[in-house]
Amino acid sequence: MSTISIIGTGGMAAAIGGLAAKAGHTVELMSRDAAKARALAEKVGAGATAGTFGTAPSGDMVILAVPYSAVLNVVKQYGEALAGKVLVDITNPVASDHTSFVTAGDSFGAQEIAKVAPADAKVVKAFNAQFSHVLAAGPAEGQSLDVFIAGDDAQAKARVSAFIESLGLRPMDAGPLPMARTLEHACLLSLGLLIHSVKHSNFSIGVSFLG
Repeated sequence: MSTISIIGTGGMAAAIGGLAAKAGHTVELMSRDAAKARALAEKVGAGATAGTFGTAPSGDMVILAVPYSAVLNVVKQYGEALAGKVLVDITNPVASDHTSFVTAGDSFGAQEIAKVAPADAKVVKAFNAQFSHVLAAGPAEGQSLDVFIAGDDAQAKARVSAFIESLGLRPMDAGPLPMARTLEHACLLSLGLLIHSVKHSNFSIGVSFLG
């Protein structure tokens, strides 16, 4: 197992941190609000620690579990402290209307993160298409919980895939980093289903193999 650093203390940070700790990983939590980081580390348990925001993360894999509205400034603030790290982008740049994005039409969230990250950091999109409470609950009995990923670096994607598998989840490689745009649209699909069809958030989007 390995050390996983998570920047953020919200629902997704708690979900991924909890699953990672349960799977035997060492979890480091970092936040501008040190008290929140300490509180979440205590909740996660299993030796989870609170790191110092802005300093070099202990883990080689860093999960960016903050809202898209904050993530670019966070990555800029960390700067070279993220050099050489695998950056797992779980964000969705969704506009307030829940039908469009705040990113420019020719861009997408993961690409904007890659632009401001150190040149040798490897950005992998993952975990953005699941609701936090669904993720925290883990796979339902007899049904896999899929985590779609996209990235340009094969080794980084392999590491993220192995991490996802260690959580009891199923990684599904969607291709290179530009496919992150499609995964961000999967979030819009979930929101559309939530509002217009399913009417609740106790569902997940995944792949079913037929025959």
